[in-house]
Amino acid sequence: MDEIADVAGIGAARSSVAGLDLHLDRVGGRVRDGVMDAIRGAIRSGRLVPGTRLPSSRALAADLGVARNTVARAYAELIAEGWLTSQHGSATLVSQRAGEVVRSVAAPPQRRAPGRLDNDLRPGHPDLSSFPRAEWSRAVKRALNAAPFEAFGYADPHGRPELRSALAQYLARARGVRARPCNIVVCSGAAEGVSLVAGALAEAGVAAVAAEEFGLASQRASLTRAGLRRPPLRVDSYGAEVMALEDMRGVGGVLLTPSHQFPLGVPLHSDRRAAVVDWARRTGGVIIEDDYDGEFRYDRSPVGALHGIDPEHVIYMGTASKSLAPGLRLGWLVLPDRLVDAVARQKGETEETSGFVDQLAMAVFIVSGSYDRHIRTMRAQYRRRREQLVAAVARSSPKTTVVGMPAGLHVMLALAGADESALSRQRAWRRLGVAGLDLYRHPETGSERDGLVIGFAAPAASAWSAALDALIRLLP
Repeated sequence: MDEIADVAGIGAARSSVAGLDLHLDRVGGRVRDGVMDAIRGAIRSGRLVPGTRLPSSRALAADLGVARNTVARAYAELIAEGWLTSQHGSATLVSQRAGEVVRSVAAPPQRRAPGRLDNDLRPGHPDLSSFPRAEWSRAVKRALNAAPFEAFGYADPHGRPELRSALAQYLARARGVRARPCNIVVCSGAAEGVSLVAGALAEAGVAAVAAEEFGLASQRASLTRAGLRRPPLRVDSYGAEVMALEDMRGVGGVLLTPSHQFPLGVPLHSDRRAAVVDWARRTGGVIIEDDYDGEFRYDRSPVGALHGIDPEHVIYMGTASKSLAPGLRLGWLVLPDRLVDAVARQKGETEETSGFVDQLAMAVFIVSGSYDRHIRTMRAQYRRRREQLVAAVARSSPKTTVVGMPAGLHVMLALAGADESALSRQRAWRRLGVAGLDLYRHPETGSERDGLVIGFAAPAASAWSAALDALIRLLP
């Protein structure tokens, strides 16, 4: 049987070990039979699928430490049996016939495709079709060209210094955060951020972290996994009732969304901002500030971050998930001096922070001004969508109230006389991707508030009108 050239185009005669790698589980007995049984087993298990190219007999023989003729004869017999196929001057491949035999014996389980949304109105999802591909590609290219050699090594758990420096400047300028690069730890997003902070606080002896009565269940779960209790704080039209912290025994921290409460959409009143900072100073507690969409305020300039009032008692948490895309897995924590190393240690050796390329690209994206320009573009686009949604609801469903300030990527709809739990379970509503308020309810709260949480950012620009029409048709 003629041998093929290896993938680099070098003839087999020039190198006895050149070619493709192939792992085989050799069995006992005659060497040729063992090779044949190992290849049959790899095909039956699905490791070698139809069309897979095998190494040349010379290369495989060298890898296995056997005679080349032994492998050549094993190949020839497997071709005769129909497991492999080969033509003059071509590679040896797993045959299509072998795949048919395997499927007939044991068909692999079929995975059910997730239900497709007719229109995507999920809260917390940005318009991915507007991701600035060209600008990001340029940032990646510039970042790679300028990357030092050490960037290709094992990651610093604190994150790349270039990104931490860029974030410190941007957050100070745009969000009023009093950040220094040495106080920033890069993470893979808000989920990891809460998990890292929770672990560090538990390690420091904190027993409980209070959480708003409506919020992300995944964040509450992170607190629980760290062994922390998470008593609920009621939320009214002025934000979280932080005054209740005074009567909560053992609480050493509080998780808040002060700029735009998720999902109710109200800001934390200035008096309560001052009150929660005063509580933290007097008790030594910490405030975890989730600034998940702080850049998107539509009726005025965004409210500055709570962190600016007292950086030694506030942990600022931000991400690129809403401003760019969640798939980048880029988030950041701005920490008090005493918690920086403790939080970084929580990552251990298996930390999930995004790779150095995206971190360096994000640094270039920020410093070049591309990040600011993209946020301004999306702010204008999301403002128009929210205005259109509010106008359509007022025109078509006067009993429905839009709750929350003009900000963020979602609104809450209060439906007069309607049961949000029943509505959100209906197929027509589920096909829109909307969420009932109950999905975000703290399990220990007694609140009976109802509502539907509608995201207006996710649809592509071309799909927004249809999504809004579908929503209006379903409103009572």
